[in-house]
Amino acid sequence: MKIAVLVAEIGSTTTVVNAFDGIGGPCPVFLGQGQASTTVLQGDVTVGLRSAVEDLRLLLGADSLEWDEMFATSSAAGGLRMTVHGLVRDMTVRAAREAALGAGAILKYITAGRLRRTEAARIREIAPNIILVAGGVDFGERDTALFNFETIASLGLDVPVIYAGNVENQDEIALMAEESGVRLYITENVYPRVDQLNVDPARRIIQKVFEDHIVHAPGMNTVRDMIDGPIIPTPGAVMEAAILLRESLGDLVVFDIGGATTDVHSVAEGSEKINAITITPEPVAKRTVEGDLGVYLNLDHIAEQADTDRLLMDFPDLDDLIARANPIPESERETRFIERMAREALTLSLQRHTGVIRHYYTATGKKTIAEGKDLTAVEYVIGTGGALTRLPGGRRILEAAGGMKKGLELYPPAGVKALVDRDYIMASLGVLAKRYPEDALTLLRRSLGLDSVDNPADRAV
Repeated sequence: MKIAVLVAEIGSTTTVVNAFDGIGGPCPVFLGQGQASTTVLQGDVTVGLRSAVEDLRLLLGADSLEWDEMFATSSAAGGLRMTVHGLVRDMTVRAAREAALGAGAILKYITAGRLRRTEAARIREIAPNIILVAGGVDFGERDTALFNFETIASLGLDVPVIYAGNVENQDEIALMAEESGVRLYITENVYPRVDQLNVDPARRIIQKVFEDHIVHAPGMNTVRDMIDGPIIPTPGAVMEAAILLRESLGDLVVFDIGGATTDVHSVAEGSEKINAITITPEPVAKRTVEGDLGVYLNLDHIAEQADTDRLLMDFPDLDDLIARANPIPESERETRFIERMAREALTLSLQRHTGVIRHYYTATGKKTIAEGKDLTAVEYVIGTGGALTRLPGGRRILEAAGGMKKGLELYPPAGVKALVDRDYIMASLGVLAKRYPEDALTLLRRSLGLDSVDNPADRAV
């Protein structure tokens, strides 16, 4: 059997392969999904990848499988571990952080100002996949970024470094990199002027560096034996799909609730009313990662932060349910419990992601300002990840995002539309969009139930 494109999602424990046909034609289709255990520890991820392809072959009932192209997303080998180093925490450091998270990185360490010896030692200990250095608006302060780059270069780490700071430093940074043998990537300043974020160029270069160097990670050295197209971090692929979808739907939020973390991706301009009183810039595409809100590994943390009394009223055996939780619920009661915990994870993660209106008083009277991400113009909340796509109550869980506003929070409005990635292919379509954006959008809208496969020409929402 010959198909057009395979997209592999190489996770830390499981590798999934999604098959797509008709790519580049009038009617792309999703054929099916195979899966197997990831084989990073064996030193060769292609063992698990080939097993996932074999599982797909059996699912499709084919004698053999061939394909024209294979792409991939990956969170294996520890994912994309980054450290970020800038000048002022609320300015260049924050901009660099937004760029890294939007690219799908796992931020292991963030510093502001000149690196101290203890901070440099911490970078060496972390051994990140990529280091990002920023600092100074264009034609502003120069010395901090130069000092930090020189300090990082002196560590002798075989790690690519991205410079995304003051444009005046670029030539000197390039010279220092050449002299010290650092693999350097230079991109536009993430904070070129006061109160202006410019995170998209850095986000794109982070994904490029990840793709260039992922084959050097443990267990990933053979990945290019099978994959001939793009490889990007799995969370970054979800963001790419969300950005693509916003062009079709408008402002939206994507929740990816998994066993270990809950990721929130918002792609939203916000309302004109709130933008007029916002005091700190926010990226259009923003990602937050909540490492304490996984609905398998972190159930106890979710319970501690939720309304425990109400949880106990509904689940008197709360401690027992947490202690014997399974990655996949095995009974109706366990399913209802995990659904409840997924809703709590969604609520807590949205609270952390969303901005707020604040009032303060001056000599001239009361002033009103907005801080953080404005989601008041969001029209759709979208669910992907195992919990929201595989639990029967996924859509009801998502609908809770539209009823949270109680005061001055900048939450999505009541009645927001909830959509579920029914085929669980959003990350795969994010990497597919790198080469085939129109096909990726068509397939994504179908998975969300917006369009019918029988009538792909009908794109009305």
